[in-house]
Amino acid sequence: MRLDTIHHIAIIASDYERSKDFYTRVLGLELIEEFYRAERDSWMGKLAVGGRYLVELFSFPSPPPRATWPETTGLRHLAFEVDDVESTLAELDEAGVRHEELRTDPHTGKKMAFFFDPDDQPLELYER
Repeated sequence: MRLDTIHHIAIIASDYERSKDFYTRVLGLELIEEFYRAERDSWMGKLAVGGRYLVELFSFPSPPPRATWPETTGLRHLAFEVDDVESTLAELDEAGVRHEELRTDPHTGKKMAFFFDPDDQPLELYER
């Protein structure tokens, strides 16, 4: 078996428009395609990260909330690499986005911090 790269990451939102605004306007991801799937009463938006990675944003009628926070079985979080975690945290502050304090990864010495999308899904900033 040979896996070449990650094709996409999927996120289910409780409010598609609110989350689309967060991921595009606040985080700067590019909406490259979006469509409504009537048979599932579901929106799907494809968002590009740095022109390379794809985040698929979905809506479904009445999705259950995250089971536990943050340690639940399955994908724990999505991490974004940035040049400067501190300045990116300042931008999140200006946008009113909740985040944890800046910390340092004890294994790499890199700066990092967790922040949260509108559904409190944990996201991470990790310094290049």
